[in-house]
Amino acid sequence: MTMRVPVELDPDVDDIAPTGDEITTYDERHFVTYMRLLDAKAEDADWKEVAQIVLHRDPSFEELRTYRCWQSHLERAQWLSREGYKRILEQAAANKA
Repeated sequence: MTMRVPVELDPDVDDIAPTGDEITTYDERHFVTYMRLLDAKAEDADWKEVAQIVLHRDPSFEELRTYRCWQSHLERAQWLSREGYKRILEQAAANKA
């Protein structure tokens, strides 16, 4: 029997999401956040509302900082959906070997 780490469904986020070609621990912790951002983008949701609900940021308090946070996390989510998922699959295959 393997132990599974509980997934936090609504974690707080850093000001800026990770960049680069490696899946980070931060990314793993925020997979649900990234999916929620992609869903909101697909529905053309207002970024300010998404920032409040998903990222726990108040754009009326610090609009530019909140926008950068939203934008960096959305870009990371998009990268994961385009390319990063391949790394996840590679890591899973390596762990089975």
